[in-house]
Amino acid sequence: MSRRFDLLVFDWDGTLMDSTAVIVKSIQSSCRDLGLPVPDDARAGHVIGLGLKDALTYAAPELALADYPKMAERYSYHYRSYDNQLAPFDGAEPMLRDLADAGFMLAVATGKSRAGLDRVFKSTGLGALFTASRCADESFSKPHPAMLLELMDQLGMTPQRTLMIGDTTHDLQMAVNAGVPGLGVTYGAHPRHQLEELRPLAIVNHIGELATWLRANG
Repeated sequence: MSRRFDLLVFDWDGTLMDSTAVIVKSIQSSCRDLGLPVPDDARAGHVIGLGLKDALTYAAPELALADYPKMAERYSYHYRSYDNQLAPFDGAEPMLRDLADAGFMLAVATGKSRAGLDRVFKSTGLGALFTASRCADESFSKPHPAMLLELMDQLGMTPQRTLMIGDTTHDLQMAVNAGVPGLGVTYGAHPRHQLEELRPLAIVNHIGELATWLRANG
């Protein structure tokens, strides 16, 4: 059977890494540290996948621009305090290894910083499986299409042969903006009904279902 896609681009947090709850807690704790109104879980979770500035603008609109570095420092402090509790979703590693062995080119497009992605690449041992990656501090934040456009340009891929996989509307809107098909997952940050509005090829509910869909349709 002929292959539909050559390049599979994954979001990281909430798609491959079980980190949604930690990100929400870290945002909320950072707001408390700075005496800001604490966003509820839905508001804090909505920003997952965005670059830092866009995330802070939404999650902490009262934060003064001059205090962004302080907020970033507190967020990093709280997030890293959970490092020993963070791991890929069960089944993510064997899925990625199977996809790589099957000849798919794998990449990451994430709202994490380069330092943050490099750290989890090292701690999980998964970095070697990805041919390329883009982070929000070296490109435009989602849903701007730049990360996908840059990855396709670097790897010599066309939009039709590329698939973006993510758990947020930011991921799927980036795919739309880049002219790339999208695949949504419901086990991360954004609910199904929000993902459905972006009309992805499919929406799956767990890693096992994602692996099955990619084997059957990739």
